[in-house]
Amino acid sequence: MLRRDRIFWMAAGIFVLAIVLFVVTQNQLWLALMIASYLLRPTLASFGVARRYVDERQMSIHYRSGNIAFAAMMITAVVLAVFLSFKDDNSWEMFNLLIIIGLATKALFNVLLIKDYRAAAIRIIISVGLLISLFVLMEEGLSLGTLVNGAPGFIIVGIGLLAKKYPRAVGTLVFVVTATMVVLILTLGKGTMLVQITTALLIGLPLALAGVCLFTRDPEEAAASAQNPSASLAAD
Repeated sequence: MLRRDRIFWMAAGIFVLAIVLFVVTQNQLWLALMIASYLLRPTLASFGVARRYVDERQMSIHYRSGNIAFAAMMITAVVLAVFLSFKDDNSWEMFNLLIIIGLATKALFNVLLIKDYRAAAIRIIISVGLLISLFVLMEEGLSLGTLVNGAPGFIIVGIGLLAKKYPRAVGTLVFVVTATMVVLILTLGKGTMLVQITTALLIGLPLALAGVCLFTRDPEEAAASAQNPSASLAAD
């Protein structure tokens, strides 16, 4: 049984607030609060904020149950998307977006939580570039036009390859490219506004995080720069 610590009382307060919101207003926001109350402890522990309130056995249980729950949600989303697609119900796109967001988020934090920030940034930038090119290939098939329309993805991959040697210069460039692509997606993108916004977030957020990571020193590098500031300046 969980100890009655600060995290427990915070989660209990959120749970009570969810019940009150449902009884008084029946607003669907109560579901979000209910989820927040249940996931508060493992989420904080995953970010290293409240690990002292979770023992190793609890961490192992959270890890295993979280992976099982994630797999169950992904399988359910795929089944519902296929079912709605056969019924010619366009709402299947919502489940596709859910699948993409879930997989992209898990992949993103698998890289970031290693805390090798600049290496993570390179992987993120290259991955986003390859995904853009892959989406173009899936939509248009293999042709000369695919190579032309997939050029932005290839350019982003090239930018990622330069990030190791010129991290801060590439970080600045990544911010410019991210802003440009988000504007183009929202103004010239295909599909509904929801699809455009989701696409912009899927591309924009990882690239923006990568740009921030390129300006962030890794712990070992920060310790080395404290001992030898001139070498750190030369590396940047």
